[in-house]
Amino acid sequence: MSLFTTTYDVIVVGGGHAGSEAAAAAANMGAHTLLITMNLQNIAQMSCNPAMGGIAKGQILREIDALGGYSGIVTDKTAIQFKMLNKSKGPAMWSPRAQSDRMQFAECWRTMLEQTENVDFYQDSVNGLLFDENKIIGVKTALGLEIIAKTVIITAGTFLNGLIHIGDKSFGGGRAGEGASTGITEDLVAKGFEAGRMKTGTPPRVDGRSLDYSKMIEQPGDEFTEKFSYLPTTKNLTKQRSCWLTYTNPKVHELLREGFDRSPMFNGRIKSTGPRYCPSVEDKVDRFASKERHQMFIEPEGWTTCEMYVNGFSTSLPEDIQDKAIRAVEGFENVKFLRYGYAIEYDFFQPTQLKHSLETKLIENLFFAGQINGTTGYEEAAAQGLMAGVNAALKTQGKEPFILKRNEAYIAVLIDDLITKGTEEPYRMFTSRAEYRTLLRQDNADLRLTPKGYELGLASKERLDRVLEKQRKTDLLIKFLNETSVKEDEINPILEAKNLALINQSMKLFKIAARPQLDFSDFKDIKKLSVFLEENAIDKEVIEQAEIHLKYSGYIDKEKNNADKLNRLENVKIPAAFNYQKLQSLSFEAREKLTKIQPTSISQASRISGVSPSDISVLLVYMGR
Repeated sequence: MSLFTTTYDVIVVGGGHAGSEAAAAAANMGAHTLLITMNLQNIAQMSCNPAMGGIAKGQILREIDALGGYSGIVTDKTAIQFKMLNKSKGPAMWSPRAQSDRMQFAECWRTMLEQTENVDFYQDSVNGLLFDENKIIGVKTALGLEIIAKTVIITAGTFLNGLIHIGDKSFGGGRAGEGASTGITEDLVAKGFEAGRMKTGTPPRVDGRSLDYSKMIEQPGDEFTEKFSYLPTTKNLTKQRSCWLTYTNPKVHELLREGFDRSPMFNGRIKSTGPRYCPSVEDKVDRFASKERHQMFIEPEGWTTCEMYVNGFSTSLPEDIQDKAIRAVEGFENVKFLRYGYAIEYDFFQPTQLKHSLETKLIENLFFAGQINGTTGYEEAAAQGLMAGVNAALKTQGKEPFILKRNEAYIAVLIDDLITKGTEEPYRMFTSRAEYRTLLRQDNADLRLTPKGYELGLASKERLDRVLEKQRKTDLLIKFLNETSVKEDEINPILEAKNLALINQSMKLFKIAARPQLDFSDFKDIKKLSVFLEENAIDKEVIEQAEIHLKYSGYIDKEKNNADKLNRLENVKIPAAFNYQKLQSLSFEAREKLTKIQPTSISQASRISGVSPSDISVLLVYMGR
C-alpha cells in the first residue's frame, strides 16, 4: 500500500545526528528528500552526554561546518559552555568542545531542517526494504506503506533490534522510552550482508539540586570563548554554566563489586563488544582493580533544567547497586535519580561492505551512515551522515561521488579507516588516527573544505567569500612580516622581559615571531605592526593562521610532501572486482583480505591490515604491466 505518490530522490531512515545531517545535505544539493523517524519530537536528540566536540571530534565538527553542514551552527546556538582543549600543546592538538542545552539542541535542529527546502518529514517505523534485484527502490513502514525512492540512507543508530539491559532485566528498545526497530537487519542479511552486534551504555541522570557541589571541583568554561561555525551565526558566550569534577573511591568500588554477579556484562547476557575508550564504571573497576579512584565529570543538561549527566559512571548494574554505590561518591550522598544507567546492544554491519561514498557494495543506491557502521559518537555519526547525503544526492544526479583524501579531512580518515580496516568495537576518532594531523587542524577546516563544499552546492557563497577574504588577509600579513624589519631598541625590551636572547642588528619580524616562546600579543607595542593590523582590519582568526604558519611551516611542509608521495599511489587504480587469486606471488592473507575489501587503489590496499609492503610491490608490478 502506498499513500505516497512521490518518488523521492533520497529517503533517510532515522532522525539522529547522522540522519539529520544526511537530510540537510541531500536537500541543500537539490534532492527531494524524505526523513522518516520513529518520533519527530526526538530529531537530533543527544542520547548520551550533552556536549559536542572534544579531542579530534571538535575538528570533525568544524569540518562539517566548513562543508555547509548544520551541526556547528546548532552547537553555537545552544551552547552553555565552551572550552578549547589541549591549548598547552601544539595547534594540531587544539580541540574545541561545547556543552549544549539538550532540549534547545533538538529544537534548533528541527527548526533548521523545517526551514530547509526539499525536506519532507514522516513519523513511522521502517521495518522493511524494497529491492529490484540488487538495487534498492524504497522502504516499507510499520503501517504497511511503501515509499519509493532513487536512493535510501539508513541511519538507524542503536535501534536495529536494540536490547536494553539494567541488571537482570532486559527489554527491547533503541533508547530509554523508545522501541527498537525490527525488519531492516533481516532484509539486509537475506541479501548477503554480514551483521554483528555491538554494545554501548549510558550513565544515570540525577537531580542537580540534590548534589553537594562544595565537595566537587568546579570546571568553568574558557574566559575568552570561541565558536564552532565559521559563519557569524551567534555571538561568543558571555554567560556560561560550569561542569563539576569528583571521583569514585574504594568504598564505591566495593559496593559496585557486590552487583557483579548480577551484571549483564559479567554474567554473559551481554555478548557484544563495547567502546574501549568509554568503558562502564564496573568495567573500569574490574580491569583496573589496583586503581583507587576514577574520574566523574558532572555535566549540566541545559540552562534551566536541574538534570545532570554523570559522565564516567556509565553502568548496566542493577538499580539498587547503582543507588548504593553512587551515594558513596563525594557530593552524591543525598542524590536523587531521574533515571538509571543502562547498556544497550544493537545490530551493526561491517563497514568493509561499503564503498568510500558510503554506498553499499552489494546493493546499489543504498547508503549506511552512523552507528550502523560500527562507530560511536555524535560527531562521527554526523560526518558520515553529511557524506552519505552528499553522495546519495550526487548519485541521483548522475555525478561522480565526493571522496575526501586522508590528508584533506578527519572525515576522510574516519571513513577510510572503517572501509579499509573494518572494526570489532565501536570506532571513535582520535587525533592519533590521523597521520596528517598538522594539516588537519580545527582552525583551518574552512580553508581546506569550504571551496569543495561550494563546488558541491552545499556551502553558501557567503561561506566562500569569507574563506577567500581570510586567505587573502593571512597571505597579506605573512608578506608584511617577511618584508618588515624591526630594530634592536624596538624588540629587545620584549625579548629581555621573556629572558630570551637579544638581537644585535635589525631583523625581519617573521624571524622574531617564529620563536616558540613568543606570540603576537607580545608585539602589541610595535607601532608599524599595530598600524598595519588596524589599517587592514586583521582579526584574531587571521593572526592565528599567520602565527601557525610561521611557527610550524617546517612540519606542515613535511606533511604535505609525505601526502603528495602517498597520493601518487592513490592514482594507481585497481579494476573493480579484480581477481587477486590469480596473483600467486601475493601472500595467502593478502589475497583473502584484498578479495574481501576490494580496494579501489594501491594506496587503499597498502592500508589494509595483513597486506605487507612486498604484497604492494607485487600489485605495483602487475598494475604497471
